[in-house]
Amino acid sequence: MRFDAISVIPEVFESYLGASILGRAQSRGIFEFHAHDLREWTHDRHRTVDDAPFGGGQGMLMMPEPIFEAVRCVSEYDQHKPYVIFFSPCGRPFDQSCAERLAHMDRIMFVCGRYEGMDERVYNLADEVISLGDYVLTGGELAALTVTDAVVRLLPGALGDSMSSVDESFSDGLLEYAQYTRPAVFEGMAVPEVLTSGDHGAVDRWRRKSAIERTALMRPDLLQTADLTPAERAFAEQAIEEHEGTAEVQK
Repeated sequence: MRFDAISVIPEVFESYLGASILGRAQSRGIFEFHAHDLREWTHDRHRTVDDAPFGGGQGMLMMPEPIFEAVRCVSEYDQHKPYVIFFSPCGRPFDQSCAERLAHMDRIMFVCGRYEGMDERVYNLADEVISLGDYVLTGGELAALTVTDAVVRLLPGALGDSMSSVDESFSDGLLEYAQYTRPAVFEGMAVPEVLTSGDHGAVDRWRRKSAIERTALMRPDLLQTADLTPAERAFAEQAIEEHEGTAEVQK
């Protein structure tokens, strides 16, 4: 899989993408990432990519000409047509299902905004506009890294263990179950006995209940679309009621 990123500071990608899981996945040829300097598609001696907005206002906007030229040029660098992604608060919220869909693409191109924003006309180049959340970042580079990280984890061989990406939060619409490691007792807090029982069936059942309970207490909004049996949904509702009852007593 190929990623391209168009940015005014392309050097920021190298250190993160070269480390840990992503670095190993790149070295094994699972994906490749190419960062391109937007200023290469400017035509003045100052390599200008921004200008003041029409109608006045704070800050500077990225101009359309370099972006259009860069996207069209970089699109020709590979035989696969890129799926072009822009980032904006107006975009679709990014979640695990979006990452799973993007993991089936042959090639993704990110256009990373800076300054106050971009000329609205550049969004005509986008196949999709994504938002990471209801907050403002300095630029689109962090967003591009976040999406790349989430997508690469889903590529075959990226994590080594083929089940690692399946057994994670959001993979089945729920948060991941609670996990423990040695020591079995730490400062009076003991690991649930079932996890040391050697009964794999019991462990699987406990983990399922743990995932449902954690989701019910920490992210109840996820329960609306989670794939639960009637009994599991009743268990989740009971967990919420008990938690709310305990909280009320503590007041």
